[in-house]
Amino acid sequence: MMDIRRAEERYRGGDPAAGIESRHAFSFGPHYDPDNLRFGAVIACNEERLAPGAGFDEHPHSHTEIVTWVVEGELTHRDSTGHESVVRHGDVQRLSSAGGVRHVERNDGPGPLTFVQMWLAPLRPGGDPYYEVVHGIADSTPYAVPEAGAMLHVRRLGAGERTAVPDAAYAYVHVVRGEVRLDGETLGTGDAARITDAKGLEAEGVTEAELLVWEMNLT
Repeated sequence: MMDIRRAEERYRGGDPAAGIESRHAFSFGPHYDPDNLRFGAVIACNEERLAPGAGFDEHPHSHTEIVTWVVEGELTHRDSTGHESVVRHGDVQRLSSAGGVRHVERNDGPGPLTFVQMWLAPLRPGGDPYYEVVHGIADSTPYAVPEAGAMLHVRRLGAGERTAVPDAAYAYVHVVRGEVRLDGETLGTGDAARITDAKGLEAEGVTEAELLVWEMNLT
């Protein structure tokens, strides 16, 4: 079964006066929707746009796997365990908040910053915080988040090129840029597909496109 969610259906958030614009795909903050709390392990998929100098001041997280993909610009990350990084397009950043961690996210670069941040529920709570950045991840290289029973696949397609959607109990496909065709449906930038019991599906680039695909078996 496939459930398409369009970019314009996302909940609007952030603080535009402070240079922060957010689009939430799942129930988030004041936008509570009991029918849209999670899909598989995914409990948030936020598109964030930060103007130069804008950002999120230090705030806490716990019992959440936080994976970030920069679309354009530079994201500065600092956390309470002493990590500080600048994350750019093509890098995968993960913060495993475990029993608790605090962090800051800012746009300290000269231009606008857009990033997609995805939160996953861990299979078991607790543990120690963990942080890493994989710089310049190659196309189709899987990135494992075993704590959530999930695998992230980054797919870059040219027009007419195809890629398999992994067979999985749950698959979440987010279109970062461009247009793709998936099981007869056309998805554009910011659109997502939530697929249950995915088997034998392919995504085809209508234009040049970039996809984030979560494969989740929750074991």
